[in-house]
Amino acid sequence: MPTTTSVPRSRSVPQTRLAAVLVFLAVESTAVASLGTPLLPAVQQAEHVSLAASQWTLTITLLTGAVVTPVLGRLGDGRLRRRATVGAVAVMLAGCVLSALPAGFAVFLAGRALQGAGLGLVPLATAVARDDLPAGRSRHTIAAIGITTAVGIGVGYPLVGLLAEYLGLYAPFWVVAAMSALALAAAAAVLPASPARPSRLDVPGVVLLGSGIVGLLLALAEGPGWGWTSPATLACAAGSAALLAAWAGWELRARRPLVELRLLRRRAVLAANVTAFGVAVGFYPLASLVVRFVQAPPGTGYGFGASVLVAGLMLTPFSVASFAASKVATRAARRTSAEFVVAASCVVLIASMVLFLVARGSYAGIVVIMALAGFGVGCVYAVNPLQITGDVPADQTGSAMSFYQLVRTVAYSIASALSATVLVMYIPAGRLLPSNAGYSAAAVVSIVVLGAALVASTLFAVPGRPKRGGQVISAGW
Repeated sequence: MPTTTSVPRSRSVPQTRLAAVLVFLAVESTAVASLGTPLLPAVQQAEHVSLAASQWTLTITLLTGAVVTPVLGRLGDGRLRRRATVGAVAVMLAGCVLSALPAGFAVFLAGRALQGAGLGLVPLATAVARDDLPAGRSRHTIAAIGITTAVGIGVGYPLVGLLAEYLGLYAPFWVVAAMSALALAAAAAVLPASPARPSRLDVPGVVLLGSGIVGLLLALAEGPGWGWTSPATLACAAGSAALLAAWAGWELRARRPLVELRLLRRRAVLAANVTAFGVAVGFYPLASLVVRFVQAPPGTGYGFGASVLVAGLMLTPFSVASFAASKVATRAARRTSAEFVVAASCVVLIASMVLFLVARGSYAGIVVIMALAGFGVGCVYAVNPLQITGDVPADQTGSAMSFYQLVRTVAYSIASALSATVLVMYIPAGRLLPSNAGYSAAAVVSIVVLGAALVASTLFAVPGRPKRGGQVISAGW
């Protein structure tokens, strides 16, 4: 079993400062993600586009992130780590500036695509934390990075809503651009030298993976308009399946693969990725569903007519519960197992979606729903990175974490496109907004997916004595 202890290559940068910068990079990644969901109705109105088109401002960022993340993860395992990290922040900064310019929907969408580079910062930060911080601080930093996404939703969404409501649609992008500039300066000043290991990029793997993901998302996002049995939809789906199968085959044969799929033979790594995929597909639509639901005008028969700010505040309980869950999860994992914690979290997430199905008619109900969802997601995301880093060699940390991030990002992309597809199917003729039944249908889909995630996580769960040896979770939490 590999050990998580590593010797820092350079002690010129104080450990506290380096840990703070690594967490800030993860926060910046979350800030970019926060620019999507709360602004969906505002983008639809300001840019005069359809619901399906507005959803692409979220999906395209996730799509770019899904392709870029494994590339950055592989580069992060070798001598190009520092350059890759600084470059990703710079591209993210450029994307924020583009989206902040009132230059039309095409430019706005291009900016959102470039912002996807920021989603690859998490595996890079994790790799640095493992290589350049002592074991004790490394564990805490990796855990903090792991829950940043969940916590940031509840903090970032209200702030984005506040800025958009009082300063306009483009103000949040200027603020995140300023944050990106600060992150760029901090990364350039604080990040240590890259490891001496080679950074060979698997170009065929990048092309196959990117093409396969694009085809999959096109089929999901455009299926309602093209027709689910139309030649275009079927061609995208079949082509995507073939490309992704070819990618997996190539990765297993490549000498220096983009993603080391053989790491999935390790039980903890496989458990983290399988359950993360199901949990992400199941819970991710909830935020956008809540934002759209509460902002819908009362004339729809269900909406609250809430402002962007109020809609964002409805997600704050998610953040608070996620942070609390991270503390509970590590203690529970020490007493049982990480896999058992994930299985229990799936039950909590299913409960939150059932409540959205039957009790979404009041602000109080929404608050309870989001708190339950935040607690479940916080538990999962706190233990997943520790499962992985505790079961892979040090020189594979970036690749392993990038695959985990890829799994989550692809799952988010699928969930985003799928939830929009369900809502579009329930838009009455001559109307712009979906009926209440559309939200119920989306909730049912999430419940089914989370049920599958529960089954998978239960198969991996091993109640009883905590794992010892190289497992991070049992070491000093």
